[in-house]
Amino acid sequence: MASDSKKAKMADCPSPDSLPADIVAPPGQGVICTETALVLNDMNVNEMLKDTDVAKQFDEMCDPDNPRMSTFQEISAAAYKIKNGVLRTPCTRSGLSRMYGMDIWFKKEFEQFTGSFKERGARNVLLNLPLHKRAVGVIAASAGNHALAMSYHGQLLNTNVTVVMPKIAPIMKVQNCKVFGANVIVAGEDLGESKRIALILSKKFGMVYVNGYDHPDILAGQGTAGLEIVEQVDDIDAVVIPVGGGGLIAGAALAIKSLKPSIQIIGVEPERCHGFADAMEAGKPISSEVKHTLADGLAVPVVGVNAFATARNLIDKMVTVSEQAIALAILRLVEQEKAVVEGAGAAGVAAIVENSLEELKGKRVVVILCGGNIDTSILGRCLERGLAADGRLVAFKVLVPDSCSAIAQLSKLIGDMGVSIKDIIHERAWVKSDVFKVAVKVVCETRDKAQALDLEKKLRDTYEMLSWNLPAV
Repeated sequence: MASDSKKAKMADCPSPDSLPADIVAPPGQGVICTETALVLNDMNVNEMLKDTDVAKQFDEMCDPDNPRMSTFQEISAAAYKIKNGVLRTPCTRSGLSRMYGMDIWFKKEFEQFTGSFKERGARNVLLNLPLHKRAVGVIAASAGNHALAMSYHGQLLNTNVTVVMPKIAPIMKVQNCKVFGANVIVAGEDLGESKRIALILSKKFGMVYVNGYDHPDILAGQGTAGLEIVEQVDDIDAVVIPVGGGGLIAGAALAIKSLKPSIQIIGVEPERCHGFADAMEAGKPISSEVKHTLADGLAVPVVGVNAFATARNLIDKMVTVSEQAIALAILRLVEQEKAVVEGAGAAGVAAIVENSLEELKGKRVVVILCGGNIDTSILGRCLERGLAADGRLVAFKVLVPDSCSAIAQLSKLIGDMGVSIKDIIHERAWVKSDVFKVAVKVVCETRDKAQALDLEKKLRDTYEMLSWNLPAV
């Protein structure tokens, strides 16, 4: 016999007879509610994406014609509501302060249970739902952090949560959402398609659609991080905030400026996706080109209309950062802070690393490290790229005589300088200049950039032909 609570949940689920014929139901896969398993096959997804009915894809909480500006009172209310379910993350002084000539403090949102600040908004929006809507459930589209936060707090608050995740979503995040009890549907080539599917399903089954960076209750929840920053650190000159859809900077900036108007608010975006800066220039949210970036959590083509309306007059400066700077920032955080942070979370540090905030030298700066959900394979690549950007991982090609001792002599030269060889390969077939010479490609790790420059000088003095820091193919 099912428990009374379980019966209540089942009563609000769509019955199998009400489902379209092209949705099948093998157990253990994407579901609309806990007891009714659904998988959207490609045919059904394509039909949904062809649907041109604007009403089915309209989010009434995020109306471009009537954007809603959040208030400080909503943030204060959110802080009280979520205080027992969300971690008050530490905000501590960083060892990077001396390296970059600033008094740097890190707000460590990556220490939340699901690894990001998204829990604040997720819990707030769920707590604000009437009980009958929580019983029917909520639905969201996300490739990662928002899905995890909604899934986790939905489980804690006994609320049905469905997440539509694009096919590019990391497998580990998909699995963790299922572990947290969410109904997971993997559909859509990108987040835009997943969002359209989620909106159509929300209308079909009466669920509440929750935009992860623009729902008013999401903005209020994210703003609680700003309240904590002002409480935790005195005499702040500036707060640096990563920007994707704009929910975090909107809420945090509103909280901070309401309490301390003199504090500068600086937003940071990857140079491969700068939707908020484009919106600021255009005066309204517009579609921006999105390219692959290490800060994938910030890759949003159109920023939130409510977030933009709330934040546009509160932001003092927007900067963009390169992929190289993001990789180096991740490396700095691992080495100096013992903190594993994703690309989006490291964007604020990247702005400091890239010297984009020179005006803050000698000032007290708080940087929000907003997330730590990075795949281990991506982390490895980021660390290697960070080492290369820092001049500590170098690659070169040199021509040496085609003799038994030539490579040994080259290896000895490198070893005598205290440099570690990571990879070495020699080739004969593609050398065009001298049939009696071979090309040797070497990747090695140096102590610092100065040692790398010493190695380059020694190699140029010893060999006639040297190609230093080979470009990527």
